[in-house]
Amino acid sequence: MNSHSIRVGCAGWSLSREHAERFAADGTHLQRYASKLNCVEINSSFYRPHRPQTYARWAASVPDDFSFSVKVPKQITHVQRLEECAVALDEFQAQCGQLGDKLGCLLVQLPPSLVFDAQVAEDFFSCLRERFVGPVVVEPRHPSWVEAEPLLQAQRIAQAAVDPSRIATDPTPGGWRGFRYWRLHGSPRIYHDAYDAEYLSRLRVILAEAAADAEVWCVFDNTASGAALANALDIRYPPRRCCGVPG
Repeated sequence: MNSHSIRVGCAGWSLSREHAERFAADGTHLQRYASKLNCVEINSSFYRPHRPQTYARWAASVPDDFSFSVKVPKQITHVQRLEECAVALDEFQAQCGQLGDKLGCLLVQLPPSLVFDAQVAEDFFSCLRERFVGPVVVEPRHPSWVEAEPLLQAQRIAQAAVDPSRIATDPTPGGWRGFRYWRLHGSPRIYHDAYDAEYLSRLRVILAEAAADAEVWCVFDNTASGAALANALDIRYPPRRCCGVPG
């Protein structure tokens, strides 16, 4: 797969014992992870702030073509519910901005109870855009956000494709079409189960087609039992085949 147009990784860079041997033997977990995968989603930023020095250290430890997706803090999305967020966004940007050009995108995951309010959403994304011009992806979890499509297009905000689906817009990426982002949580047992070979085969085709005219990210969040690493590696490095027989 073209590593310049498709990024494949996991939510976090923990290396389970089962798959650790497939990564570089030396270095920190992040350095070893980045020897095989070209992006990672930082979810811990949702729960607690990280020092700017921490982000700078992470950026310095990965290859030049590696990118981070950073989840916007729940203080902004779940506590303040996107309202009056300028100060909180300034603090967040001062921290994760230390990733420099390795800050690939920001992930805005919304609570299931957050109903789409056009004015609140427009004010928030305008405030965010004043501070960050790079890719932004939103993951709404209330069905009313189907109405947000025109706003997302105008603000160049992508909407994540999510599996398993919870709302009607989850199966395919939406919003701004220049950036497309998949978040895959495992199925049928969310966060635990691996995706089978048939699903991954279809996914490779979908990602390749999307990459024809957009930057594409595919993040596996089925990390609870280590399945994410195997699925990400299988997408990044498809099994070789000879005459239709797996090699």
